Amino acid sequence: MRLSPDQLIFWQHGFLKLNGTIVFTWGLMIVLAIGAKLITRNLSTGLARTRWQNLLEIVVTAINRQIKEIGLRHPEKYIAFLGTLFLFVASAALCTIIPGYEPPTGSLSTTAALALCVFVAVPLFGIEDQGLGGYLKTYVEPTVIMLPFNLISELSRTLALAVRLFGNMMSGGMIIAILLTITPFIFPVVVTLLGLLTGMVQAYIFSILAAVYIAAAIRARQRKPAPDEPVPATQENPQPTQ
Repeated sequence: MRLSPDQLIFWQHGFLKLNGTIVFTWGLMIVLAIGAKLITRNLSTGLARTRWQNLLEIVVTAINRQIKEIGLRHPEKYIAFLGTLFLFVASAALCTIIPGYEPPTGSLSTTAALALCVFVAVPLFGIEDQGLGGYLKTYVEPTVIMLPFNLISELSRTLALAVRLFGNMMSGGMIIAILLTITPFIFPVVVTLLGLLTGMVQAYIFSILAAVYIAAAIRARQRKPAPDEPVPATQENPQPTQ
């Protein structure tokens, strides 16, 4: 029983290895890239649209709405990164119905790479929104004593993202493998279906956590008005009429 696709070796020369994680990861990326190209090659802005375009718009609209509900302004800036994370993790789980396929997210190296993507993206989005000085200032707020704790938080949440996704995906694969050796007929099918549901939930959680970390990095700092200073009029708080 393989605990990880890392143990599936397709080719090896000395210390160079081509294992299942690399093959399945690149295969999945190629399939997603080709699928995206085929779906978007004939987009229409009129009333007549293909079913693939309707499906694409439903997915994009749902992801865009989720990003907006988290509190990120201008969700179109983040949908490429967060949407790609969600689609990759979800597709990795959905493809488990293919015989011989093992999800690359069952390898700690893959989940660590995904977590590192979030680790790099968070400061990049924060610097883009607040500038380098404004973003670095967040590490010493509300006091400089918080600097080491904020740095530890950055590293620990990256590790938590990787281990959480790896543990959930690997445990599902192990349960299916064990049941296949004990009861190779009914239960593995049920567990496989539950694994698909779990994979979708993990894709959603991973993307939402990434969005929350980005939102925390670019949180707006509004200046509090002085006691005698009038509050500016907004649509939610219009100025009272005399």
